[in-house]
Amino acid sequence: MHVKPGNDTQHLEFLLLGLAEDPELQPLIFGLFLSMYMVTVLGKLLIMLAVISDSHLHTPMYFFLSNQSFVDICFTYSTIPEILVNIQTQSKAITYAGCITQIHYFVLFVVLDDFLLTVMAYDRYMVICLPLHYMVTMNRRLCGLLVLVVHHACSDTILNEVVIYFAALMLAGAPLIGILYNYCKIVSSIHAISSAQGKYKAFSICASHLSVVS
Repeated sequence: MHVKPGNDTQHLEFLLLGLAEDPELQPLIFGLFLSMYMVTVLGKLLIMLAVISDSHLHTPMYFFLSNQSFVDICFTYSTIPEILVNIQTQSKAITYAGCITQIHYFVLFVVLDDFLLTVMAYDRYMVICLPLHYMVTMNRRLCGLLVLVVHHACSDTILNEVVIYFAALMLAGAPLIGILYNYCKIVSSIHAISSAQGKYKAFSICASHLSVVS
């Protein structure tokens, strides 16, 4: 940490080590991060556009997927642009306030992503284990409510500095436990299916979500 003395206050800055000291590698690193950022944002925007424009994709799973795509865009926006600016300007300094703000949004969007993956796992559980109740249970109102609850819960919890470590443990562990629980039920239901074709169809329903979780 670097401290700059002022007239009445102190300006705190963190000096970032960066990925490489060699100036010749900076354009390569800049191009790599910029290309990854553009591919990520463009890919997520295309997913959101496809879900909005295609009526066949107006299902709970794709509704959650479009919300996750939006969260992923925000997640990358909270870190990558700052990295690009630092590489381009050859500046390794970040203010204390800037650092705390970046960490806040980084953690917030990671947690939102985790909880959305958990909600998507519950959606897959309903499809396979309770298919007759799926259309009634996973209606638009419930899907919207689940997304709103995730956003509200994450915002309120992360802002509470008193319980930040406990919240971090719970917010990291709860989605994982939820995903594992739902997939234990799913695997049990798939195992009970007698035909190989039925098992393959049930597994294909979860394939997209499993790839995202992985």
